[in-house]
Amino acid sequence: MPARWKNDKPMSRPAFDARFSDEEACSHYLAEHRWPEGFVCPSCGTCKGWPLKRNRATWECAGCARQTSVTAGTVMHSSHLPLRIWFLAAHIITSHSNGMSALQLQAQLGLGSYKTAWLLLQKLRRSMVNPDRNPLKDLVEIDETEIPFRSRHDPEDRPKGGRSPVGKMFVVCAVELSRDGHPRRIRMKHIPDGASKTLHGFIGQAVEPGAHVITDGWLGYENPPANTHEAKVVSGKKAHDILHWVHRVFSNLKTWAKGVFHGLRKCHLQRYLDEFVFRWNRRRHMRSAFDTLLGIGVGIGPATYRDFVEQRA
Repeated sequence: MPARWKNDKPMSRPAFDARFSDEEACSHYLAEHRWPEGFVCPSCGTCKGWPLKRNRATWECAGCARQTSVTAGTVMHSSHLPLRIWFLAAHIITSHSNGMSALQLQAQLGLGSYKTAWLLLQKLRRSMVNPDRNPLKDLVEIDETEIPFRSRHDPEDRPKGGRSPVGKMFVVCAVELSRDGHPRRIRMKHIPDGASKTLHGFIGQAVEPGAHVITDGWLGYENPPANTHEAKVVSGKKAHDILHWVHRVFSNLKTWAKGVFHGLRKCHLQRYLDEFVFRWNRRRHMRSAFDTLLGIGVGIGPATYRDFVEQRA
């Protein structure tokens, strides 16, 4: 039987323990990724400083004397967790094909609080979206789907089928295809409806101008402002026969959501979609996923528990 990992397999746990054996090793890794050409003061921009003897690696600027921790201004900002816990969480998340829930992560890391595990996981999910990522190009399949959910406010006689938003979450997905029709990267977004303004807005964000967009016959996709468009009308055929790869992605998303999380909550749906996209786009390159996750994390600003709860982050 051929090996499951065709390109690169994730870092093993013994290899992780050897590479990141203590806080110093983790601090050194973060410093190299944050300041690859040497320390740069975030206050005055001076490219000269010296390390201080602290529990967490800290530099003092030679210009303004400001002291900066290696985690200050990053996703780990003001965290009381040891760096090795952060690194172990990133390793577990990126080395498991399906990821895990906050409850599972709490058990794996030996954390005393579910809230701590949940916040750690949310911060790492936030680090799964590179703000400088390139839009999809060439040939792009796009479609939307619905994921049912229930809350105590839903009426018992809510309508079934159609495009009613009651009891449903709407998700739009774009799949970039190679010239021979194989999937490359994807993008996903939680949308309020299937209106033309909503769908064209997603295309404008996710797809490179000039790329060829293929959709079904839904009128909301007609005449995207910056792309050529091909509508394949579903008539006498199943939708997954017309738009094969985008429906394959939807199928995998729903299986993943039900198997790992037993369903998704509406208020944090976009975070779960971001994680799924991160995993799909690195499904053949899981070794580099660890470096990518922490690399994005040191480049984005901090967020608090209230930021996540109130949807500000």
